[in-house]
Amino acid sequence: MHGYPRVREITVDNLDALARGCAILGTGGGGSVETGLLSARRALETSGPVKVVTLDELADDDVVVPLSGIGAPTVSHEMLANEDDVVRLAAEVERIVGAPIAAVMSSEIGGNNGVEPVGWASRLGVPLVDADGMGRAFPEVQMVSMNVVGLPPNLIVLADVIGNVSVVRPVDGAWSERLARALAVASGAHSLMADYVLTAEDARDAVIHGTVSQAVALGSATVGQADPLAALTDVLSARHLVSGKVIDVERRTGGGFVRGSVVVESTGADRGRLVRIEIQNENLVVLDDGEVLASVPDLITLVDSASAQAISTEMVRYGQRVSVLAWPCDQLWRTPRGLDIAGPRAFGYDLDYVPVEEIGAVRA
Repeated sequence: MHGYPRVREITVDNLDALARGCAILGTGGGGSVETGLLSARRALETSGPVKVVTLDELADDDVVVPLSGIGAPTVSHEMLANEDDVVRLAAEVERIVGAPIAAVMSSEIGGNNGVEPVGWASRLGVPLVDADGMGRAFPEVQMVSMNVVGLPPNLIVLADVIGNVSVVRPVDGAWSERLARALAVASGAHSLMADYVLTAEDARDAVIHGTVSQAVALGSATVGQADPLAALTDVLSARHLVSGKVIDVERRTGGGFVRGSVVVESTGADRGRLVRIEIQNENLVVLDDGEVLASVPDLITLVDSASAQAISTEMVRYGQRVSVLAWPCDQLWRTPRGLDIAGPRAFGYDLDYVPVEEIGAVRA
């Protein structure tokens, strides 16, 4: 990611902007940012600001730990993590690799998983890498850029609120998802996870750069704007698919995921048109009478039509006035391997991926 002002430190002054931006990049998932915002602010106030570094600023053999919460967002919003979870997890990682952790990185910049690493980095006293493994949020462990470029997962460490610390050495990305998900479900459908523990040298060509800076820029874009929705649409170069009222929400939690759909009835010139968004933690596909308007791996986000604040899947309610935006994903996800890992068919949809900018805008 390029073109956004470089952020060199996260403090209590720009934390809110980061959270708003992470919510937008969350595409409905990654967990609602409210709980992460509270815990990150507490950490910053007690342990101090977090330096934001690029991978080029780290030594080749420095240990970088991608961190995230794994499980159903509906659960993580209610079952708060223990402040000591990350300390126990970090101690186990350092014991296994035989070296101190040099920096923390968000596994996914989207949603709460983009905000919580600030608090974790502050609590551990290490910097936060200006990068992540998705450029958005995805629901499954193997759906990370490190897997796309062919790095083996090698090591996964999980810590839960009960106090358990689990170590998994999966043979590939698919097994990393199966095993980590099973452990998270056993822990009440949510755990803290370090996955794809790697060196700075290996990470440089395997992650999506600049996404912390991007999130802060997106979160700042709507502040003080007369038309926040237009401002956000412009900075994202997004397609505005529909604006309207949420008239149906079907949502169920099981197997460590939130699955379902949201139906929005247009209130624009095409009043009465129904648009359905399919979800699995994240917004996956937008359909208009069977026609695909956007699909993964491109980003699809529901925002409040007045404020342009993102609405996560677990917070969508009947009667909300929302707008649906979609914009292009990182080019890595448009490669054949990227589409195999996180394209429509990876989620069970029998359809070919078409870039959102080629589908065309459908204006409200």
